[in-house]
Amino acid sequence: MEYRIAICDDSPADAEYVASLVKAWASEAGAIALTESFTSAESFLFRYEEDKNFDILLLDIEMGRMNGVELAKRVRSANREVQIVFITGYNDYIADGYDVEALHYILKPVHKEKLEAVLERARERLKKNEAALFVSTPDGMMRLPLYEIRFIEVRSNYVTIHGAQEVTVKMTLSALEKKLDESFFRAGRSHIVNMRYIRKITRTEVILEGGAAVPLSRGCYEPLNRAFIRYF
Repeated sequence: MEYRIAICDDSPADAEYVASLVKAWASEAGAIALTESFTSAESFLFRYEEDKNFDILLLDIEMGRMNGVELAKRVRSANREVQIVFITGYNDYIADGYDVEALHYILKPVHKEKLEAVLERARERLKKNEAALFVSTPDGMMRLPLYEIRFIEVRSNYVTIHGAQEVTVKMTLSALEKKLDESFFRAGRSHIVNMRYIRKITRTEVILEGGAAVPLSRGCYEPLNRAFIRYF
C-alpha cells in the first residue's frame, strides 16, 4: 500500500529526522511512504491547494504565523479522511485536537517505537475509510462511503441515510446495521449514529457536527459513552 505523508515542521533537522523514521516504518511494514516536508503551515497550504491527496499529516504545532492546530482546522474543514498527528514539545494543545479529530499527539523528542505505533493506527483508519455501503435505489446501485454517513433513521419501512447526500431506501434498520463497521452505534430503535461526527452526548440526544440532534434511547447513554471512548 502506498501512503502520501506530509511533514510540516519549521525545524528542517526535526523534519528530516521524522522523515527517516517514516521511511524505516514503511520498509519494515511492507508499505511505500512518499514523504514531503514543509517548513511552514503556509508552504504546506500552497502545495495542498494544488494537490489534496495526502493520507497522513505529521504537524508540528509551534510554528510561525500559523501554527499546526490552525493548519489542521483549515484542512479538516473539507477533508475528513486525512489522518492528522500532532508533534509537539508541549502538552498544552491536547484539547484542541478534539476539534480536528487528531489521531494522536507525539511529544518531542520523537521516539521510533511511538511513531511507528501511531502510523500503524493511521493505516488502520485509512483502511476503514475505504469501506462503503452499497444500496439499491430507483436510480440504480449507489456507493456510499461509510465515513461520509452522519446518521441513519428509519420511518415505517424506509431507511434514510444522512451524509454527503440524503438517500432513502426500503429496508430494515437491522439489515442495514449489519453492513456497517464499529464506528457506528445503534442509538435506539430508530437511529444509528456515526461516532466520527459526535460532538456532544446527553442523556436524551446526540449532537452531531453541523448541529443535527439524534434522539438517544434510555439505557444507551452509558454504552454510547464507552463505545465513543474506545473508538477514539
